[in-house]
Amino acid sequence: MNYSPAQGFNRQAFAFHPSPAMPIPAPAASPAPKIPAARPGNTLAELLIAVLLPSFVLMWLSGPEWLGDLGALLLALAFPLGWAIYSGLLERRFSGMAALGVISTLLTGGIALLALDTRWLAIKEAAVPGVIAIAVLLSLLSKRPLVRLMVFHPTIMNVPRIEAALLERGETAAFERRLRVGTLMLAGSFAFSSVMNYVLAVWIVHSPAGSEQFNAELGRMNLLSWPMIAIPSMLLTMGVLFYLARGIRQMTGLSLEECLNPQ
Repeated sequence: MNYSPAQGFNRQAFAFHPSPAMPIPAPAASPAPKIPAARPGNTLAELLIAVLLPSFVLMWLSGPEWLGDLGALLLALAFPLGWAIYSGLLERRFSGMAALGVISTLLTGGIALLALDTRWLAIKEAAVPGVIAIAVLLSLLSKRPLVRLMVFHPTIMNVPRIEAALLERGETAAFERRLRVGTLMLAGSFAFSSVMNYVLAVWIVHSPAGSEQFNAELGRMNLLSWPMIAIPSMLLTMGVLFYLARGIRQMTGLSLEECLNPQ
């Protein structure tokens, strides 16, 4: 120890000098905050609340000994309307499709409560998917077709990597053409739904709006719309997605895992 009464303590002698073999540990990094994953849609719950329960209420609870025509209709309309509001609050974002569902529900209730001609029900049933089909077609006039927002979106696909691969292989223009074909296919699926909705409404609903028979026919139409319209439309939409995904893999040479955006 370097100590002398004249000089006092040698502070350098007592200084701590870390050995190369004993590195000073770096301060622990604070863990990154976890971002809650988006809640996946519950198709079974949606089918139960938006289709099966309203149909059950309309078909079995419209009699005077139960809820009556008006009570059953209001309760049946409350299920899909409440589900749309609940889904919107849960996801904390505005959903155009949910808003369209709410408008459709309110129109159905208005037709029944005002006892309008059942032709208006058929027109309404055809108008909802028809408006979507027209919107999809009009998106072809813009630089970004609607199908691009649904499939080729940064939250789903690794857009920079895909665009770089397309540019490198000279497939950018071909990919844009495929997106436009996919947009036409998507519009076709909604057009199919529009026509089938009209046919189903004209075929099933004949009784005066607001009556017990009208409620029962409306419930039967809702039940049949699932196997006759919803499932075929879903399969057509899945075909569009497969068509686009297959085109991306072929044109970029990337695997599906490489195309998807890392979560």
